[in-house]
Amino acid sequence: MSSLLFEPITLANMQLPNRIVVAPMCQYSAENGTMNDWHIANAGSFARSGAGLVILEASGVEAAGRITHGCAGLYSDENEAAMARVVALCKSVGHSKMGVQLAHAGRKASTQRPWEGGVALTQDAWQTYAPSAIAFDNGWHTPEALDAAGMARIKGAFVAAAERALRIDMDVIELHAAHGYLLHQFLSPLSNQRDDSYGGSIDNRMRFPLEIFDAVRAVWPEDRPLFVRVSASDWVDGGWDVEQTTQFAEELQARGCSALHVSSGGNSPLQKIAIGPGYQVGFASFIRQRVSMPVIAVGMITDPFQAETIIRSGQADMVALAREFLRDPHWTWRAAKALRATSSVPPQYQRAVSFD
Repeated sequence: MSSLLFEPITLANMQLPNRIVVAPMCQYSAENGTMNDWHIANAGSFARSGAGLVILEASGVEAAGRITHGCAGLYSDENEAAMARVVALCKSVGHSKMGVQLAHAGRKASTQRPWEGGVALTQDAWQTYAPSAIAFDNGWHTPEALDAAGMARIKGAFVAAAERALRIDMDVIELHAAHGYLLHQFLSPLSNQRDDSYGGSIDNRMRFPLEIFDAVRAVWPEDRPLFVRVSASDWVDGGWDVEQTTQFAEELQARGCSALHVSSGGNSPLQKIAIGPGYQVGFASFIRQRVSMPVIAVGMITDPFQAETIIRSGQADMVALAREFLRDPHWTWRAAKALRATSSVPPQYQRAVSFD
């Protein structure tokens, strides 16, 4: 029986050679949002891996939208030139399609790198923004509630970043509406307590994220996929949940979303997550049964047979791996051998790789 994990899939008019995605992973190693040699080495190792798609890390659409001082951005000419270098290198060493995750951290911006503590900055901090003036947690910055001008600025920043991504020949854009960052903050009643047309009902809470999607869709070519990453649950009673996520997915589908990347959590320090192998796959499966666009499962997917089962059982159309690719950048080759499939291998590596 041939592997479904290694079957091609077409998104928009773009064919991916298999259903394996390298999920975006922050490296916290940029300078003023500008990628450097670390990013070339890191992304290059994934690009030659044979994965169908490599999504570069969350990249702030404005400087204030970065999580940390070390986060990548796509808001300046310097950012654009450096990311262009990364993309060109990746395309020269492998056959993976390249994507970037466009993001705004909202109230979770202006923090330390994880290895420096990961809490709110006390020096060189910057103003944070959110739908409501509610801090993420005790000791975190209280954000400024966005007004109409601020929302227009951020919408324009997403559009400008998308235009930069197109100029550097990015294949895929993923909009980050997960993990407690700005677009997720608008969706969740835990972080959005506005009393205007952008708060209250689910239709109102979805309004700004959908406006961002529509604005990016208008400048991003129809033959290039546009994804959205979501948190399917806040893992907190009274918060954002999978039923609301499904409604959001239906709206995105109607607007031309190419795929939904289903994660969870990140919007509340009170979250109680039942972590284990494939712990988020059930969310992807729930949504996939209710929409027709492709759905990507992610979260502690580590084993080739586990990934194959997710696809074969119809729980998702693609699988995304993150930390497993940090541990083994050539996971795709290992999976192909285990599943008796084949994968692209650079000629320089063929003497070390056999799928027999």
